[in-house]
Amino acid sequence: MTLPAVQVSQSPEEKFREFLSSRPRPQRFTGQQRELVQYVFSRHHHFDADQLIDDVKSAGLNISRATVYRTLTKLVDSGLLRRLDLGSRTFFEHDYGYPQHEHLVCEQCGKMIEFQHPAIESALREVAADNQFQFSGHTLLIRGVCLECNRARATKRRLDLI
Repeated sequence: MTLPAVQVSQSPEEKFREFLSSRPRPQRFTGQQRELVQYVFSRHHHFDADQLIDDVKSAGLNISRATVYRTLTKLVDSGLLRRLDLGSRTFFEHDYGYPQHEHLVCEQCGKMIEFQHPAIESALREVAADNQFQFSGHTLLIRGVCLECNRARATKRRLDLI
């Protein structure tokens, strides 16, 4: 399921530049950071740092490994990206300009399926209100096995019985 983009007032580049300039010790927005932000927000998929490094090299961009790691941390801190911790791997996805959503994660193949369900959002807001908790967001990861892996497993079981 592809979720629709959310209307935003600033481009990711503008928002990141504003974030860097508003820090206690303002930082400049480098050319490598600009290229990385443009690259990350030109496509929507979940990625880890190593995938991103390989992808930007394949795209012909000259962005250092250190810049990728430092910029990913700043992109999360600025609210542009969300970090998803899946055991020993950390993935990133767009947070800015993308609706709140949940994930189904296949433990066999690593596939991530995004979905929205209004009852989940409603239940979380209710729990927060019941506990006088200021709700600002959440991350929900449901682990299991996707349809394709279930089919492959069922086929293997049937073949093992022959």
